[in-house]
Amino acid sequence: MSKPSENLTASEDAESSRQTPKFSPEQRRVLLAIAHEAIMTKLAEKPFPDWRRWSAVAVLGGSESDAASRLHAQAWWAALEAPCGVFTTLYWRGELRGCVGYVAAVRPLFQAVAETACAAAFEDSRFWPVTAVEAPELKISLSVLSETFPIEAAQVEVGCHGLVISDGVRRGLLLPQVPVEHGWDRVTFLEQTCRKAGLPLDAWKRRSATLEAFVAEVFGDAEALG
Repeated sequence: MSKPSENLTASEDAESSRQTPKFSPEQRRVLLAIAHEAIMTKLAEKPFPDWRRWSAVAVLGGSESDAASRLHAQAWWAALEAPCGVFTTLYWRGELRGCVGYVAAVRPLFQAVAETACAAAFEDSRFWPVTAVEAPELKISLSVLSETFPIEAAQVEVGCHGLVISDGVRRGLLLPQVPVEHGWDRVTFLEQTCRKAGLPLDAWKRRSATLEAFVAEVFGDAEALG
């Protein structure tokens, strides 16, 4: 797990996330397109393309000959190459169809998006693998995560913080949008994160438990975000 930032408190990190979107509309469009294309490529049993070149041609518009040079000239591509934690959530006809991600920044973001999109489509044990019939209708939401940081239970803000609770070998995570979607209050959010970890609902009160938070920039296909 990534080491938390030492110069931000929970409230300061949350406020920074609310005020400063990290990704431009064009960057978001590229990341979402990569997620969709990764799933289609996996279904076709083909290797991933060179995502930098593919994005320039298929998403941003351009010729094959100038694709690489155009993206090298775009300073914003560096943000997509930076390692980031990310979760990819899939919806099909309004219903959850898969959600898988990296908490820690272990891959360049564009690569992490491609990998988690495929994992959500084909490896989420709660669902059957996505089919070729379903794939074109999938709606995708991406949650790009900050580093995790320690937090007290009383500091948790519903709709802002995502939570990670650990106790021994058990560990559970819920994204910031989950309690909003379910109408949970702060205590219920803490309890449900414990449930996700396979712990008693009140495990967040234990001295042995570690409670961490993160913030996320969430964006997706319009239908996925409602």
